[in-house]
Amino acid sequence: MMNLEEIKKLLPHREPFLFVDEVTKIEENRIEAYRDIRPDEFFFAGHFPGHPVLPGVLMVEAIAQTGILLALAKKGGLDGKKTLFAGIDKVRFRRQVRPGERLLLSATVIGARAGIYKIQGWVHIEKELACEAMVIGALRD
Repeated sequence: MMNLEEIKKLLPHREPFLFVDEVTKIEENRIEAYRDIRPDEFFFAGHFPGHPVLPGVLMVEAIAQTGILLALAKKGGLDGKKTLFAGIDKVRFRRQVRPGERLLLSATVIGARAGIYKIQGWVHIEKELACEAMVIGALRD
């Protein structure tokens, strides 16, 4: 439904800190996307040598990017605004993620007011839950 170049038209993030590769579904209040975790990712060199694991906070970042992407798609773009993290709550890490795995990212906007978006999101590897979090994202001048 949305390839990487289309995602870049909405999200201000860029490699190596863009954590959404493609969007497969956008509904009124829900989005599904994917991110392939490549073996050459910059963070694997130090997290952890000989036992590479995706840092959990990057799964939360992927949830935030996916959720704000839904908000931006509904709004029609950034319109000169910046995306900011405003909060993280109820984070649970359920499974480690390794190089070569594919993240299924899903998010729902559960509240929006004055440029602040409350987002519930999940990361699955195949059908197994890896992470869930509530994030608050903001669009600001």
